[in-house]
Amino acid sequence: MRTGRNLAALLLAFAAAVGGISLLEGHGILNPYWIQILQLACIVTISAQGLNVVYGHTGLFSLGHAAFYGIGAYTAAYLMKGWGGDSQLLFVCALLAGGGAAATVAFLIGLPTLRLTSDYLGIATLGFGVIMKVVFDNMDGFLPALGGARGMTGIAKMTTVPWALFGLLVSTLVVRNLVHSSYGRALTSIREDEIAAESMGIDTFRYKMIGFVTGCAFAGVAGGLYAHLYRFLHPSNFDFFKSIDVLMIVVIGGLGNMTGTVAASFGWIFLLEGLRFLLPPEYVELRWVVIPVLLVVTMLLRPQGLFGRWEFFLLRARGER
Repeated sequence: MRTGRNLAALLLAFAAAVGGISLLEGHGILNPYWIQILQLACIVTISAQGLNVVYGHTGLFSLGHAAFYGIGAYTAAYLMKGWGGDSQLLFVCALLAGGGAAATVAFLIGLPTLRLTSDYLGIATLGFGVIMKVVFDNMDGFLPALGGARGMTGIAKMTTVPWALFGLLVSTLVVRNLVHSSYGRALTSIREDEIAAESMGIDTFRYKMIGFVTGCAFAGVAGGLYAHLYRFLHPSNFDFFKSIDVLMIVVIGGLGNMTGTVAASFGWIFLLEGLRFLLPPEYVELRWVVIPVLLVVTMLLRPQGLFGRWEFFLLRARGER
């Protein structure tokens, strides 16, 4: 019963958000630029929720998350450009294909790398991210439509406010249900003490693979939404620094905290764009320094993240206060 009420509340919030934003846009209060930034914040949140499953809940230190973001982006854009046109149904299929492609690659990469631990896993995923950046730069050699180092153009503008908010809603619900299920408890036990979890009969490799593949699938779907928001893709959109951006969002929000991930993602995007207007033109690049400083301050004053263990009531487990 409570699950049904929570779902109804989230759907009502979704409808209210879409209606409110449309109303503000119609009256000229929100201009198209900030509408686009809002959509970007939703997309970044979806990707960050994925890394939160991988790192925050499963304890897998990944530095290659942007590579899966790029795999999803290029897959969805290629399918829509070749066969999708402006069909909403095919757009959904392309997003799912992007998530599926990212998940498939994650599974193949995870077979050898998930046997590594801690920093070694981070180095392995970092290497994969660098390899994928080179692949993105040169893939026009076998698929000219992808553009390679020149970038991919001609992508349809399919991502809208309802799609971005709906993607955010679905991703949050999926993560919530996963975390509070038996699978989520197994992931948490692996994060806390993998040896103890294995001694209790948990197939740690299997569950680590589930967490890794699920989180990377989120990144793939987010990449597809990103591609159809900006209508242009370049390999630099998916380099190592983009992985670090998402990692900092998850750490600032609090490892394993869904509410913190959402808040940190929106705060991150709007702070960066706000500083673009607040700082003098000659100092605008300093905005890239502000965020790392914020991370250092957070780690010193609030090492458990912005929200610690507190979750928004709709995201809590049944019976949890």
